[in-house]
Amino acid sequence: MNKKSTYPWSNKKILQQPDWQDKTLLSNILEQIKHYPNLVFIQEINNLKEDLLLAATGKKFIIQGGDCAETFSDFSESAIKNKIKIILQMSAIIQYSSTLDVVTIGRIAGQFAKPRSNHNEIRKGINLPSYRGDAINDLNFSHKDRKANPKRLLRAYHQSAATMNLIRRLMMEGFTDFNNIKSWKLSFLDQSTSVKKYNNIANKIKEALKFARLANLGKSDMQKKFFISHEALLLNYEESFLNFSTNEKKYYNCSSHMLWIGDRTRNLKDAHIEFASHLINPIGIKIGPDIDLDEVIPLCKKINPNNKLNKIILIIRLGLKKIEKILPKLIHKIKVNNLNVVWMCDPMHGNTITLDNGIKTRDFNTIKEELESFFMIHYAEETIPAGVHVELTGEDVTECLGGVNKIKNSDLESYYNTACDPRLNYEQSLELAFLISNLLQQRG
Repeated sequence: MNKKSTYPWSNKKILQQPDWQDKTLLSNILEQIKHYPNLVFIQEINNLKEDLLLAATGKKFIIQGGDCAETFSDFSESAIKNKIKIILQMSAIIQYSSTLDVVTIGRIAGQFAKPRSNHNEIRKGINLPSYRGDAINDLNFSHKDRKANPKRLLRAYHQSAATMNLIRRLMMEGFTDFNNIKSWKLSFLDQSTSVKKYNNIANKIKEALKFARLANLGKSDMQKKFFISHEALLLNYEESFLNFSTNEKKYYNCSSHMLWIGDRTRNLKDAHIEFASHLINPIGIKIGPDIDLDEVIPLCKKINPNNKLNKIILIIRLGLKKIEKILPKLIHKIKVNNLNVVWMCDPMHGNTITLDNGIKTRDFNTIKEELESFFMIHYAEETIPAGVHVELTGEDVTECLGGVNKIKNSDLESYYNTACDPRLNYEQSLELAFLISNLLQQRG
């Protein structure tokens, strides 16, 4: 933490932080960023909160997706547009089939820092700091590249700002408007089963919009808002974007519309939870398989003392083997304590496996099964499954097993391009959207 900080969380234990050796340089860079323009606007944060309120009551559905970790190298207009396109396509599939408006949130424009299980990584007897995201160090395994470099925070800011500028330009130009649904297609896999099904839906939406215009039913507002999110890991960086609200006596964090606290940093008495408790932004809390259920209630009360319905998103990442055992008990505890939360499923993190060759992957069938369990449990408990949180890319990667393209162990290395965890590819993402559509239609 910045020694000059006087925030309530300043003197609390802070986990998963880089070993910044040049503290003077770090302080100077953070001071620069503090005077730079914010990345998001306060009204945009309030708009997301309004949408979350509707999602929590079953009137909307949330798709949150993007890279496990953004990188400096994978930065171009086409790469950003492809990420947005796949999320928009998923939203179109779900919205058409379920008749629910879909809230779109990208893990983008700020997801540059990652918590790690081990502080160091050993390869062939060489012991170096673990890769913690491009905002901190480099994936390349060398002493120079793995050293935490504060200058990388500046690059993270500028890339986030450029990404946000592009997102806003696309929205101004009507890119996210349903009238332009045909332009959301990606250039590959045009003949795949999922793409053909998507094209069929796109044609039906286009015809419906055409009829509305011909019938003089008025110009329908089909422009989709696109929000951003990332894990609030680097608290000294996040402090640079705080805007105090005299009305609410709390802060808007204008680095992102939504922030989340990870499975490794959600200790009640530590700095990350204290930080989250002073924010107006909606806050996600990752709930992993090792969760102590008695811990969740005080966490919710700490972050959301007024028990607002659109404040806390519980992001369930239990894994297929544990979701049916843990989730009903958690729902029961939330109900008994009369707490308001938004329920979201992350069906990927709890199902990560490491193969004998060291490659991390996830089986798409397992992902689907956990997602199905999430929905069925909520339906049985008469609670609302409000959203899905997934790691995905618009690229034709081979990082997760299975799907309609039947990726096998031997296929993984053909295009394995993630900086950290395996992501769903384009085809798998569309397939998951069709599954979600079917599950939403089963709601009573």
